[in-house]
Formats: sequence, C-alpha cells, structure tokens
Amino acid sequence: MFRIANPEYLYLYALLPVFLLLFVLLRRWKRKSMLKFGDVSVIGRLFENVSTTKLYLKFTFMMLAFASLVFALSRPQLGSKLEEVKRQGVDVVIALDVSNSMNAEDIRPSRLEKSKRAIYKLIDQLQGDRIGLVVFAGQAYVQLPITTDYGAAKLFLSTVNTGMVPTQGTAIGAAIEKSVASIGDSAHHNSAIIVITDGENHEDDAVNAAKEAAAKGIFVHTIGMGSPDGAPIPVTRGNTRTGYLQDQAGTTVITKLDDLVLQEIADAGKGKFVRASNSDDGIPVIMNEINAMEKKEFAAKLFTDYEDQFQYFLGLGLLFLLLDFLISERRSEFIKKLNLFGVKKVSANKI
Repeated sequence: MFRIANPEYLYLYALLPVFLLLFVLLRRWKRKSMLKFGDVSVIGRLFENVSTTKLYLKFTFMMLAFASLVFALSRPQLGSKLEEVKRQGVDVVIALDVSNSMNAEDIRPSRLEKSKRAIYKLIDQLQGDRIGLVVFAGQAYVQLPITTDYGAAKLFLSTVNTGMVPTQGTAIGAAIEKSVASIGDSAHHNSAIIVITDGENHEDDAVNAAKEAAAKGIFVHTIGMGSPDGAPIPVTRGNTRTGYLQDQAGTTVITKLDDLVLQEIADAGKGKFVRASNSDDGIPVIMNEINAMEKKEFAAKLFTDYEDQFQYFLGLGLLFLLLDFLISERRSEFIKKLNLFGVKKVSANKI
C-alpha cells in the first residue's frame, strides 16, 4: 500500500507553472534587451557560441530536480507487510447534524465547528474501536462506513459542512435508522450511536427510532449543541457574512436547543444525554459509557512496517542537479565543426 507521510509539501508543485512563466518572460526580456544594441544578424554572430537547446535542457533538468526533491520531502512510503490484527472494541457511529441551524454561534466558534472538534477528540480516545459517520439534515447519509482507520475518519470529518445535504431540516429518526443500518447485524450489543444536534426535530419519530435501536442492543446517546436561549443563524455569501436568517415576516429566526427531545431520545435508546457548552463538549461522559461496554473481538487487515522511499527521489533530484551543473550553455566545438548534414552557417538570433 502506498501513502504520502507529509502531503502538505505537495503544494509546492504549484510553483512549477510560476517557474515556467518566469523562464519565458526572462527569455523575452533578454531578447528585447539585446535587440536594442543593433541588427539581428550582428547580435546573432556575437552569441553564436550560445546554445539555445542547452538553455532549454538545463531548465528542464532544474524543473525535474525540483519536482523530485519536493516528492522526496513529502516522504512517499510503501507498506511492506499486510497483517491481520485482532482488535477488541465496540462500534461507534456518530450521527452529526449539518442543518443550517448548526451555524449558530451560541456555542463558539459555531455549533458545527464545536461538534467537529468534539468528534476529533473522541477519535483520539478510541482504542481498537471501529467508527462510522452519518450526516443528516432533512435527510441522512452515510459519510463514512464503519472503519478502524482513524486517519480516514478525521479526513472525512474535515470535509463536513452545512451545505453538504441539500434538503434542510433535522431528521434525527432517519439518522438513527441510517446509523443502525451502517452497523449491520453482526455488531449488536457491542455498538453505540452518538447523535450530535441542536435537537430541533420536526421531520420524523426519533424517539421510536431510538427504541428500535435499543431493542437491537444498540445504545443511543445524544449531545445537545446549543443553548436554551438560542441564537440567530448567520447567512454568508462566500466567506462574507451578509446578515442573519429571517422568516417571511422579516423577523430574525432564533434557533434554540431542544434538550427535552434529546433527553427523550437518549432515554428511549438507553443512553446518556449531555448538553454541551463552550467549556464542555460532553465527550468525557459519553466516552465513560463507551469504555464500560462489552468489547467485541474482530479482525482488521492493516498495512504495517511502512518503509520510506524518499531516498530514491532524493537521489534522482541530485542527479538532475548534477546534469544541470555539467551541461554548459556554450555550443560544443566538436559538434559545431562536425556539421553532419553540410548545412551552411547562417547568422541567427540566438537569444
């Protein structure tokens, strides 16, 4: 299995077209500057020992050296061994509300951003457990199937935003049902669903969905993101805030945490309800419940013993630099005298 250990260095490849543009502009500038000194044929005679082909070849080697060294910096690695590792843990599916009300800022920096940070924190505390991610608004979708790859979980989580579900609303019941389906039949009695939302459910029967999950041995916990006093919902265009959401009468909409509904859902799902705040995201309470659950043994295939491959690209980059250093910009006297095709020498602009 191939992976890049430091992918952030790959952004340096954006400099390649910049270097190419600078090279073209520099060539044009030198040509215009030299033409100011006299006739083209005369200038060409002065520089007939300069090889245009070698100039382009040297530039090509420099670009190849840069590309190779950047790839070496990114640390390409190959998994040298595939192992089946036995793990003990539980299945945890997080159902995350991505409706527009999660943009409210009564929980800083926003309800959604606070939720994502809480999930990052939860992932860091998992040990052998599998994790999945369901996002929901008016509908629910599986964002990440059950996996033991915590790196992938964080990557998928980083892409979550309030614009990813086209249908607005808060269908908590659908999210619970989708989470149960994601867990499957084999992991019951070793599974938990964590619903993170502001609790403004107007779409379906979330309490009944939680009861059905509990009947299958799946615990349903809820974390309330928001405050009972509520907050307006920011409206943005691009990265600029243009105001707050208003109803048809022109009144600013205030979204409030419905903790009573979330408590009902948690009770029906035999789980815990926690109200998050700016100082407490509720994760410690939920993690205590997860750690107290009976662990299930399952196998996970993993690539282990990753080996660095950067040295090959480092050597390739140094080779291109050496070739660039060894190639002179002057024409070879031997090649110039050889004149294999008997072409008559004509003065030309070499710059």
